[in-house]
Amino acid sequence: MAWEVQHHTLCQGWTNTWSEEVDGVSRPLVFSSEAEAQAELQEFLREIAEEIAYGERDPDNGYDAEEFRVVEVADPVDI
Repeated sequence: MAWEVQHHTLCQGWTNTWSEEVDGVSRPLVFSSEAEAQAELQEFLREIAEEIAYGERDPDNGYDAEEFRVVEVADPVDI
């Protein structure tokens, strides 16, 4: 199994909006463990909060941790 960070969107509900580029192809980003996905999410939220604190990002363009969740999904290699 794999893990992904999902973001709650108005149009699509819970969806994986994170991606990575591999060999010029964009694909959904998945993690090998729940802990790894949680750590990436926490780092993302920390960076956003830091940008707001330093005035690099408007406070209205931040995120609430409740907008995200980490869930187990089928491993893309197994599909």
